[in-house]
Amino acid sequence: MNVVVTREAGKNDPLRAWLPPEAAVTEVPLTTTTYFELDAVRAALEESPGHGTYRSLVVTSERSVDYVEMALRASAPDVEVFSVGPTTASALGNRGVSVHQQGEGSADSLAPHIARGPVLLLGARSMREELGAVLREKGLAVVAIACYETVGAQLDRSEKETLRHADVLFIGAPSAWAVARENVAPDTWVVVPGASTGAVVGVDHPRVIEGWGPQLRTRLAELTI
Repeated sequence: MNVVVTREAGKNDPLRAWLPPEAAVTEVPLTTTTYFELDAVRAALEESPGHGTYRSLVVTSERSVDYVEMALRASAPDVEVFSVGPTTASALGNRGVSVHQQGEGSADSLAPHIARGPVLLLGARSMREELGAVLREKGLAVVAIACYETVGAQLDRSEKETLRHADVLFIGAPSAWAVARENVAPDTWVVVPGASTGAVVGVDHPRVIEGWGPQLRTRLAELTI
């Protein structure tokens, strides 16, 4: 089984731990992330219309965790923290941040649980719009603050060939799929973290497995390759 993991260097070890022992693993990073200066994000928070009054904080990615402390300082004392996905929730827990509710699959799955505004969304410059739109329809004020930007990688010929010969390909976000899409064979199994990325991949590709975690070892071992 040829498996290609595509997160940035240093972030693929958890994925390797979930693979069957016989898997041959190759790493092809599909994106690079630029993190914004702490002072720049702090200034954006201080200048935001809800500064000091945010009662709901949504952390949309583990990449945002380094900025959570200053986001909490910019929020009301009784702010509730929400996370998108188990990886983000775990990263917050490791920093002693209590998560009120974890979203499963997609960010907008949190919408029914968020009842207090204003709401602060912390995440990428190209943050998805669904959650903010639903919250605004509920009458809540929403402010999005970007703390990083993810850019697609330029693949060389060897990397493209590696993708084409993958039996199993891990795709962590729509931005990664945008880079890989044209080089993925129809019979490759694409493994995504949840429903949001799964929906994007499913538009173009028939073989999608949703859900990252230890259960993948058994599921991948049972695949017909």
